[in-house]
Amino acid sequence: MNTSTIILLTITITLLLFFIQRAEARRRVVVALFVLIALELTRRYANYNNVQSEALLAFVLSVVFNFLFWALIGRYNPPGSSDDIKVLGLDD
Repeated sequence: MNTSTIILLTITITLLLFFIQRAEARRRVVVALFVLIALELTRRYANYNNVQSEALLAFVLSVVFNFLFWALIGRYNPPGSSDDIKVLGLDD
């Protein structure tokens, strides 16, 4: 097993899953579509370079990391909504 490949794939997949997790609820489907495209490209990279076992381990580690983030931080701090954003101008 190549450790650098595992680390690279773990970081990549973790960030992609994190994007879905922290997306605004109304935009989550759109974000998920783009992430699925990126995950498919990652899967093709793993198949082309013959690193399927590293990719599987990286995926499992990524799911664990995202679950831990959700359990420790994400449940208590849900992503905000764009409706809650207030822009302050010179008159405010």
